[in-house]
Amino acid sequence: MRTIMSNKEVKAALKSARDAIRNKEYKEALKHCKAVLKQEKNNYNAWVFIGLAAAELEQPDQAKGAYKKAAELEPGQLLAWQGLANLYEKLNHANAREDLINVYQKLLELYESSEKQKWCEICRKLVELYRQEKNYLQVARTWHKLIKIRQEEGADNVELHQLWKRLAQLLEEGDHLQDNETQQLLINAFEEAVNSSDPSEDHQKLYKEFIQCLSKFPHELFRLKKACEDMMVLYPGTSYPLEVLCLQFIQTSNLGGLTEEGLNCCLKLLEIDSRNGPALIGLGIQSLQDKKYDEAEKNLSEGMQQNCQCPEGWCSLGKVQLEMHKYKEAVHSCKQALKILEQLKEPSSRQQQLKNLAHHFKAMALISIPGVDSAEEAIQSINQILAGDNDPRLIALKGKAYLNKGLTEDALKMSQELKLAHPDLAETHYLEGLIHYKQKNYLQAEKSFQKAIEKEGEIADFHFHLALTYWFMNEQTRKDKSKAVTQFLKAAKLDNYLGSAFRYLGQYYRDIAGDKNRALGCFKKAFEKDKTDGEAGAAVVDLSTELGDLQTALAILTDVTGRASAGRAKWAWLRRGLYYLRAGQHSQAVADLQAALRADPKDSNCWESLGEAYLSRGGYTTALKSFRKARELNPKSIYSIYKAAAIEQILGNYKDAIAEYQHILKTSKDYVPALKGLGECYLMMAKIALADYLDGKALDYIEQSLDFLARAAKHRPEISCLWKLLGDACSSASIISPSKVNVKVLGFLVGQNADKCVLQKSDLLCLGGRCYGRGLKLMSSPNLWCDLGINYYHQAQHFSATNSNKNEINELLEKSMQCLKKAVRLDSKNHLYWNALGVVACNKGVGNHALAQHAFIKSIQAEQVNVVAWTNLGVLYLTTGHIEQAHEAFKVAQSLEPSHLACWIGQALIAETVGSYETMDLFRHTTELRMHTEGAKGYAHWVCTTLQDKTNRNTELYRYNILQMNAIPAAQVALTKYTERIQNDACAFTMLGYLNEYLQLKKQAVDAYQRAVLLLKNSEDKEKCNIAMRNYGRSLCAMGHDDDAIQAYLLTLLSEFDDIIGIAQAYFKKGHFQESQKAYEKALSIAEYEQDKANILTALAIIEYKRNQVDAARTLLFKCSMLQEPNMESLQALCTLGLIKQDATLATAALKELFKHLHKKDHVYERCLLTSAVYTLQGRNLAVQRQVSKDIHSNPDNPALWSLLSRLVPRYTPQKAKGGAVAGTVAHILDLNSGKKALLNTAVNQLALGCHGAENEKNNALKNIQKAVHLYPDDPAAWAVLLAACHAENTVACLHNTHPKRTSLEKMIVAAISAKTKEKDLPASHTRVLEEWSIFQAITGLNEAGRTSEAEALCTKGLKSFPEQPTLYLLLRQVQCKPLLLSHKELPDAILEELQKAVISNPTSVTAWHWLAQVYQSQGMMVAAEMCYRKSLQLASQQGNWNGKLSSLLRLAKLALEICMAKISDEHWPSLVQEATAEALKLSFCPLGVLLQALLQYSRKMGSRETRRMLERVVYQPGYPETIVSVARWYLLRHLYAKDDYELIDVLVENAQANGDIRALELNRKLTAAAS
Repeated sequence: MRTIMSNKEVKAALKSARDAIRNKEYKEALKHCKAVLKQEKNNYNAWVFIGLAAAELEQPDQAKGAYKKAAELEPGQLLAWQGLANLYEKLNHANAREDLINVYQKLLELYESSEKQKWCEICRKLVELYRQEKNYLQVARTWHKLIKIRQEEGADNVELHQLWKRLAQLLEEGDHLQDNETQQLLINAFEEAVNSSDPSEDHQKLYKEFIQCLSKFPHELFRLKKACEDMMVLYPGTSYPLEVLCLQFIQTSNLGGLTEEGLNCCLKLLEIDSRNGPALIGLGIQSLQDKKYDEAEKNLSEGMQQNCQCPEGWCSLGKVQLEMHKYKEAVHSCKQALKILEQLKEPSSRQQQLKNLAHHFKAMALISIPGVDSAEEAIQSINQILAGDNDPRLIALKGKAYLNKGLTEDALKMSQELKLAHPDLAETHYLEGLIHYKQKNYLQAEKSFQKAIEKEGEIADFHFHLALTYWFMNEQTRKDKSKAVTQFLKAAKLDNYLGSAFRYLGQYYRDIAGDKNRALGCFKKAFEKDKTDGEAGAAVVDLSTELGDLQTALAILTDVTGRASAGRAKWAWLRRGLYYLRAGQHSQAVADLQAALRADPKDSNCWESLGEAYLSRGGYTTALKSFRKARELNPKSIYSIYKAAAIEQILGNYKDAIAEYQHILKTSKDYVPALKGLGECYLMMAKIALADYLDGKALDYIEQSLDFLARAAKHRPEISCLWKLLGDACSSASIISPSKVNVKVLGFLVGQNADKCVLQKSDLLCLGGRCYGRGLKLMSSPNLWCDLGINYYHQAQHFSATNSNKNEINELLEKSMQCLKKAVRLDSKNHLYWNALGVVACNKGVGNHALAQHAFIKSIQAEQVNVVAWTNLGVLYLTTGHIEQAHEAFKVAQSLEPSHLACWIGQALIAETVGSYETMDLFRHTTELRMHTEGAKGYAHWVCTTLQDKTNRNTELYRYNILQMNAIPAAQVALTKYTERIQNDACAFTMLGYLNEYLQLKKQAVDAYQRAVLLLKNSEDKEKCNIAMRNYGRSLCAMGHDDDAIQAYLLTLLSEFDDIIGIAQAYFKKGHFQESQKAYEKALSIAEYEQDKANILTALAIIEYKRNQVDAARTLLFKCSMLQEPNMESLQALCTLGLIKQDATLATAALKELFKHLHKKDHVYERCLLTSAVYTLQGRNLAVQRQVSKDIHSNPDNPALWSLLSRLVPRYTPQKAKGGAVAGTVAHILDLNSGKKALLNTAVNQLALGCHGAENEKNNALKNIQKAVHLYPDDPAAWAVLLAACHAENTVACLHNTHPKRTSLEKMIVAAISAKTKEKDLPASHTRVLEEWSIFQAITGLNEAGRTSEAEALCTKGLKSFPEQPTLYLLLRQVQCKPLLLSHKELPDAILEELQKAVISNPTSVTAWHWLAQVYQSQGMMVAAEMCYRKSLQLASQQGNWNGKLSSLLRLAKLALEICMAKISDEHWPSLVQEATAEALKLSFCPLGVLLQALLQYSRKMGSRETRRMLERVVYQPGYPETIVSVARWYLLRHLYAKDDYELIDVLVENAQANGDIRALELNRKLTAAAS
């Protein structure tokens, strides 16, 4: 039953709803309201409360419906409308704005009569909504109502002012969207705002905004003027209103002149601000109208800097620049104008007109700029105008653009169309004339230009092009030019800015009229009008320079370069650079010429000028680069090539200079500067060669120098310097030995008709004197007189050395003195002349020591820093016996120049004279400074003297002077150079031979001693002759020339002990033992010293041994050991005899006796070698290695010991091959010469170690043996090791499944070994063993490579050479058996028996039993195979063959393991694996043995933990070769998959990837696929 609520209950429910809303319990409020509405569905308050609660619960639709229902029920009530307003404001949706506007309008009606303040608030909100909707008319109307209400309420002026100001701001936002009414309301608002406030800063700002607003409305010009005038009255100091007015006048001028009012406005504005932009623009436009272009450009340029957004200003500036022929600037200005106009969305007709003007001016400017791009851009601009205007003048302009673009046909077509449509148009005929002019139809062009002038005679371009037509028309007009000049003058008169007209006038006056002053005036005018006209500017500068006005020229150049941008004004930079170059200001010249090159990097003349500038300031390298660049740009420029060559010559790069000079001569063979340069270069190279004592090379250079200089002198005999250079070239041979000098010269130099004449030294020096004389006839100079005097002096020295006529020598010396005195008289301040005079005065033939001293002192006075004169003065004092004065003079010279060589030689000579211990040090220092004959001979003398003293070997002085200072090689080199130049000094050759003997240079020693013998052959001093012959015989004997040695000794008296010993040695080496024995016995009879007797007895013992008298030899050696001073060599010989005869007792006893007499540090290598040999004889192989290691420990710097260790290790302790390889490397590092052999030993050790290229690419056996073969190509042993290394590398390649790289080398290397053994004098047994081994190795390699036919052929060939060699027979059987084994067929018993016989025939071959075991294994005869391996093991043990034992054990273990892996149940084989691997591991750490043990465990218990542990040990522990690790990794992977241990599998796979184990990775993929 429905319950009906009473009014009281309704009120109570509404009250509860109000309370709930107050407590923010909106849902409770809704319940109460709904209860009320059930009773009274039109209850206003209930609907309002529902709207409020729903709004708070964010149920906008319900709230909106409730409020609207309430508003419908009682539209005059505020609550519902307020709720709607709040709801819409809260939603803030664009869709809700219209509803909100209606709500605000309703609220305004409700508030208007009751609450004015609320009405104003709602009004403001309504205005804001209208503003958002851009309904500015409603904004204005509503705001006007607000202002009216506030006025009615009595608001003050300040508030009203703010309201009007706010209205203006609101409306100003949308001025572009407003209609006329809104615009009027806006203007009215500004007026009210302006009029309602007193003057102030804000008021002034508002006034500006008002004026700015008015300026946007073109129809409000009157109001704008009034507003500006009013503002100027209020604020007379402000410029803004005037600026606005100026801009308005500019805009309305249409680039014409300003009105008087506008001009006055601009002037007033300038009074306020002299740099005001609009004012300057206005004045510039007016100046343009008045054709005052300079003034117009100045004002417009300055104005546009201040106000760059004025398109009228840019257009006007463009027009001015066009009139002034500044085309690029005009294009820029027009582009700026167009850029501003393009920004306008809806340009007015005036602005469109302005845009067309800008395009027009731009097109005209572009057409005047040459280039296709400019023409194309001009066409585009014209097309934009033609789209709305078909002006024929524009079409003509477009025709010119086509002509510039090269489209002559299109331009001609346009011209014809224009001629038909507009025959009276001047531009039509002008275009036609331009086309004819371009086609060089000058007569037609003349007619067309004349017609154009008839139509419009005041256009300068018409006259100018007519003038050009006359200028180029024909030969007559070219000579006359009067017609052209007339037209140029008219063009210049009509267009005062047409610089090109003035330029042509300048050319006329300069080139034709010959009036340089008038020409200069015209060029100046042309350059003033167009500062970019380089031709005019260059002409002004050139004419000013020619007329002597350098300051004007420099001022112009400085002005142009100062204004020029980078890469511009080349002509100015070039001319100023040349000006600075002439003025000697080289740095400025360089800078300017560089700037010129930036403008034109391909100007070869510029590069040449820059090169000259660099050269002038001493920058030779940069100058060279510049001339080379010039040559690159102009390959025909001889000047560039010549200058480059001259600079190379200055820099001392004579070979490069010669190449350049020769290049010139290819094109111009008689170019004298190049011939002179070649002569100078070869002369300088000759002097350098002479300084290095390369006399032969120097003579070649002198000959070439004379050839080129003679050719130059033949073409230009009047040039003095050529004759001086010829004299220098001839005189430079003065220090060379006469026997070497045979120089070819051109015949005309010696007055002969022959092409070439050969001159000896005397003739060459004489020719040099005549050349100097010829030069003196052409030009007398002190320098030439000095050169001539020195030449006479050299001639005198030469004749003195050859024992010529003394009168002739004295005459030459007198001439020399006279010439030098003449030079001194002509130039007494030149120290060189005084010094030369002093040197000649010192000569023995002159002997005027007083004059020499005077000359040297005068030279020192003329030049204080004069080391040469001080040195010469010291020499003078030394020769005259004044030691102290000489020392002081040399000391001064040393202080002036410590590196001067001659003064050090002088001090050394003084030290030698006074017997100072520093003599040798001083002479050594001279050789370190530079080569000099005196220093070289002095040092060599002291080195030889020190070496001859046998008692000083252990002194510190000997160790320092001889060993530490490397004295012997240094002295030998110096003395070699000495004897090359001075070839008549027997003493020097004797010392050289002595030093060569010390250096083991046997052939050189023989040559030196032979020269000494030849020089002393006819000498009266027989003692010296005998000494020389003795030395010669000794050296011949050392060389192995025994017959010559015997003959040499026989030429001596054979009375001296040394002579007898020498001939005895020669007889012994020749094999004449009886004669040798007699000579030794004779020497023994006259020997005085016990040591000599011991040596002779030892030699006699050796002779007895050679004669197979071993007992007699032993007796002599025992007798020798019984002497008071036992001889170490005799004890060594006794020990060696015991070793040879396998007598360990004798060898040991002799060694012990030897040790008694040897100090620990003496004969270390020999002692170690003998001890090791004794241990070898005793069978103590390990003791051999330990003995050498022990001695190395005591003498780590001895390369011979390291080399010995590396040689012995592979033979006696191969298990320590790694140490042997290191020892070989150390030996090679310590001594590169004697250590060369160590490389071979290193390679052998690495082969024994198994070191190959796959493990170490840089350090392996093959690399080292290759180095050894390069160093010792004649050593057959090196080739043999190379063969083994190649075989090893090929074997490793097969193991890695890669293709061998070193194939087909076996036969070649075997042939090389055979050839080398024949070339070298080796023992027959050694040769046989080496050849046999190389054949064995080659056969094995060929057989393993599958080349069985070649291997069999080599076996057959080997058996012919070595028929009794069983190894070859075995190899032949192996080769023949291989195909049978590969066929996997069972071998007949007969064949097996034959193979067994072949093996038994090689009883000492371990590998033979290995091979037989493999044969048995292939036939399934495992027990027989085991027996073969055991036999090989037994044999290796008997031989002490470590490698053989290890190999046999491992092969035996592998055999047993293969049987175990086949799952054959027999405990014998597993135990055999364990036994064999255990024995192998006892011998040495053996990775393969460890692997075999692990694989045995795998075969027994694949899944056990021990299996994994043993395999992991091989895989992860370092020190195992990758080939072994790869096998272990393969089995470990199978084990882990069997155990499903994926974590360890991942680790193992990563390890395989890191080591590149493809086989393991492939297995992993297969097992993974199988598991999935």
